[in-house]
Amino acid sequence: MADAILESVLSCPHCGLSKQETMPTDACQFFYACTACSAVLRPKAGDCCVFCSYGTVKCPPIQLQRPCCGRGVA
Repeated sequence: MADAILESVLSCPHCGLSKQETMPTDACQFFYACTACSAVLRPKAGDCCVFCSYGTVKCPPIQLQRPCCGRGVA
């Protein structure tokens, strides 16, 4: 995964907090608890993970045009 960007800034749609996070390379992240308002973020319809829905960078498998957690390539 040398070509994939592993850092993404997640933005909470509830309170607006933006926080840089490291994306996992071996699994999708389906849930993310905002550290400011405690809202639990879930992927939007059609997205495989919270990074694809709320991040500045899509998850590593999608960046590399590979299937992600049983989902087809975006």
